[in-house]
Amino acid sequence: MNKIVIIGSGGAGKSTLARKLGEKLNIQVYHLDALFWKPNWVSVPREEQIKVQNELVKKEKWIIDGNYNATMEIRLSAADTIIFLDIPRNICLFRAVKRTFQYRDRKRPDMGEGCNEKFSFEFYKWIWEYPIKRRPKVLEKLNELSKDKKIIILRSNKEIERFLEKL
Repeated sequence: MNKIVIIGSGGAGKSTLARKLGEKLNIQVYHLDALFWKPNWVSVPREEQIKVQNELVKKEKWIIDGNYNATMEIRLSAADTIIFLDIPRNICLFRAVKRTFQYRDRKRPDMGEGCNEKFSFEFYKWIWEYPIKRRPKVLEKLNELSKDKKIIILRSNKEIERFLEKL
């Protein structure tokens, strides 16, 4: 495991797992949210997202967490390991709401400067719809990639903890 992608719904724990995995394996972690949001929640243009990711995946080792479906193929193609956090939506939604209060009006560790945590109905709606709108496509893609890549699907905190302990 040298080139690792971590994907999953908002609130699934991607950034937390990325940090823990990075520490354990001594691999640099790149949080796409921190790279692709400028101050005051201004999104980086897709062309820049593509350029940044094409540069990141050239590195010998990396962990990249985040979805960004429009550019996901760049990361998935370059990765040797893909970790999908398939966490139940009620847990993801609870974590996202909790995070909103925990970091209210300040930046989370995995976010870009000037992107203070805020209530976002659109984000909660995206989490709620993830199992129906996004998850089937992700599972289909992972099935396609399973011949060439190591695919790890983790469905609970216990599975995540066991995965980290076994490394």
